[in-house]
Amino acid sequence: MNKQSLASPRIKPAGVAPADTLTPADRYQELFVDVQMHRVFADSKTFVDCAPKGEPERILALYREQRGHSDFDLATFVHAHFDAPVVHGSHYVSVPGQPLCEHIDSLWDVLTRRPDLHPPKSSLLPLPNCYVVPGGRFSELYYWDSYFTMLGLAESGRHDLLHCMASNFAYLIDAYGHIPNGNRTYYLSRSQPPVFALMVGLFEQHGVDEAVAWLPQLCKEYDFWMDGAEALRPNDAHRHCVKLDDGSVLNRYWDDRDTPREESHLEDVLTARRSTRPSTEVYRNLRAGAASGWDFSSRWCDEGKLETIRTTAILPVDLNAFLYYLEWQIAELSRADGQHKQADAFELRAQRRREAIHRVLWNEAAGCFLDYDWQRRAPRDAINAAASVPLYVGLASHDQAVHVAEALRTHLMEEGGLGATAFKTGQQWDKPNGWAPLQRLAICGLRRYGMHELAEEIAHRWLQTVGSLYERESKLVEKYVLMVPPGGAVGGGGGEYPLQDGFGWTNGVTRLLLHEKPDHPANEACAAATA
Repeated sequence: MNKQSLASPRIKPAGVAPADTLTPADRYQELFVDVQMHRVFADSKTFVDCAPKGEPERILALYREQRGHSDFDLATFVHAHFDAPVVHGSHYVSVPGQPLCEHIDSLWDVLTRRPDLHPPKSSLLPLPNCYVVPGGRFSELYYWDSYFTMLGLAESGRHDLLHCMASNFAYLIDAYGHIPNGNRTYYLSRSQPPVFALMVGLFEQHGVDEAVAWLPQLCKEYDFWMDGAEALRPNDAHRHCVKLDDGSVLNRYWDDRDTPREESHLEDVLTARRSTRPSTEVYRNLRAGAASGWDFSSRWCDEGKLETIRTTAILPVDLNAFLYYLEWQIAELSRADGQHKQADAFELRAQRRREAIHRVLWNEAAGCFLDYDWQRRAPRDAINAAASVPLYVGLASHDQAVHVAEALRTHLMEEGGLGATAFKTGQQWDKPNGWAPLQRLAICGLRRYGMHELAEEIAHRWLQTVGSLYERESKLVEKYVLMVPPGGAVGGGGGEYPLQDGFGWTNGVTRLLLHEKPDHPANEACAAATA
């Protein structure tokens, strides 16, 4: 059957059983803590993704009964009662000689997961339809990753998967009131950069459904991000919302829990021990950093040290630009739907946010949009690649766009593409790494304002980087080192876990760029003769 023939008018999310939303920490209590603190698995994410072989309550009872025995072995107990997740690393090896574009097209089925494979009582939240995962250790759907992945799905003609993804994201909003970081119970307490509004435009462009069909979900997601805003007093905050002294409301990243991230429990405990602040404050900010998608970066820290992380004190440029776009789109779609009062209200909200972004997040001295520390009432000093998002969504003036382009060129441009920051800290969202979504946001933002020379140079350098590593190692990876060594491009490093192969958003952005630049040498890149 032709894959495109599977596309149908909007797939309905029917027949999904209500999810058990207990997280592994909630469910297994001291067993969870002991497994993570004793590092039964090398990767902290492994245990939270395990599937129990029996009833969880019975497993916990057995643990409490047996752990005091002199011959008790924790690792033996865990392996007897849990099935570890399978990491499909070997599937990401290309056919020798396969061109890069064909390799990406062949990966979509490898990275697709089916709802009928959801193990019972695991942390995986059921979804109604198939979905595409990033790859490697990331075997679930991720929110902002998926937008960039879907750019490639559309270019590959995989409208069947676009339909499925559209239904899944609408289902998540309807079921939980927001799109979680990923479809795991331990991700429910936070979201990620709100790009569902961008997805909706993609869905309409490729015939999944008219954008207005998702207006209820767009409004529901907006309510999640703006919860509590109306009751705020100046210089106060609630969840994602902060009200400044001048009365304007802007947003921050947030997580509703103040405990260690379950997928990085030991790492967070060790980070908190290095801090003089209350551990709950550190945990909240680590979780909020994960909600940003930039986990982790000097962007959120003082002096680049992770234990100084202050994500909840920072009003990010990208988050507020995405929310401006969401407000603007709700206004447009409400008017198209005949809801004129709602349209007027959201036009006003978008206008007020745009004014606040220009007033608070535009820094004339730096010639760039900068994150703002609302607790210290001062802009953050460092330029980062999120400065391109106001251009991507069209809220910058032409003069601002010219200055942003120069700032990106001066501070972040590297041989292999656009860097995230100019600081080398050992965190994965800092120098020397480059990331596919940041390339796409900058390229499209610059093109929108006529800055084509810089946009195409970023695209050229990124394709050169991806193509170089593919020719040598026959794969795409999560992130890349942008200071390319003499032997060719290499994968990035730093952070909490090893470099992952796959890789969803790299595939998506690269696939679209290959189409946009058909004469680029990366189109001729082929997998190594021997993998």
